[in-house]
Amino acid sequence: MRIAAILLGSALPFLPMLPASAFTAYVSNEGSNTVTVFDTDTFEVTATIPVGQRPRGIQLTKDGKHLLVAVGDDDTIEIVDTATHEIVGTLPSGPDPELFTLSPDGNLVYIANEDDNMVTIVDLAERAPVGEVQVGVEPEGMGISPDGKILVNTSETTNMAHFIDTETHEIVANVLVDSRPRIAEFKQDGSEVWVSAEIGGTVSVIDPATKEIKKKITFEIPGLRAESIQPVGVRITKDGTKAYVALGPANRIAVIDANTHEVEDYLLVGQRVWQLSFTPDEKYLLGTNGVSNDVSVVDVESGKVVNTVQVGELPWGVTVSEN
Repeated sequence: MRIAAILLGSALPFLPMLPASAFTAYVSNEGSNTVTVFDTDTFEVTATIPVGQRPRGIQLTKDGKHLLVAVGDDDTIEIVDTATHEIVGTLPSGPDPELFTLSPDGNLVYIANEDDNMVTIVDLAERAPVGEVQVGVEPEGMGISPDGKILVNTSETTNMAHFIDTETHEIVANVLVDSRPRIAEFKQDGSEVWVSAEIGGTVSVIDPATKEIKKKITFEIPGLRAESIQPVGVRITKDGTKAYVALGPANRIAVIDANTHEVEDYLLVGQRVWQLSFTPDEKYLLGTNGVSNDVSVVDVESGKVVNTVQVGELPWGVTVSEN
């Protein structure tokens, strides 16, 4: 029996302890003209990258090798090598680029240029413009459907969500929403696009097929005036069951049932929470707090704020890549 036990024990495979998945977060700091880099496993800042003037929109290329940063006061998109943290090029844009999005295949960049009421379309490989679309006044939000066929741009002053055919570059519908729309975010199944209205205090849930608003989500927080509740950043889980909305100077992130469109909770975070991003495994949700100069870390499963990371001055955008 003893020999058998020894043989059985020696036949068992060695199972090493595997580390938890770690990702890298990038935060654009509008006030300090930097990008803060931190590890989402340790929540330690690992680098600070100097960039151009007034960085806001920020996103990684599909292969994760480059970080794109909209530097509005320099009228361009800077390209940062994620391995070396060096700026290795720029993309042409119109004046004052704010937000942008990539086509699903990662080949095209759609840029909202706030000062000339234009969406510029750039070929990423060629680093050259391939089209432009005239939109409403002060374009900002940029959301693209999962199949890449429809681009939604929000215009802050016109108070519209513009639906753009990505093949023809034509506007196919203009949907009037509430005052100062900021973000357009599609569900992964393409069934809805959510548009936040900062001054209007609502999120419009739009059916992309009919271009009709099917629901307006409103927010009420005891002790806060309605005008201090300003929806900005929006993120929806991959399975389409939960949505999160950054409420600006309300210092809260709303947790919403994305099927019923009912608000379930408000999470207290830092001051003037602005943009949001999930880690790729959706374990954490990160929110940039523009006045307290930090990032709140929300554990998605527990619905609790579990950490805070100090970053640069006036953090604005956030994106996350796998290491």
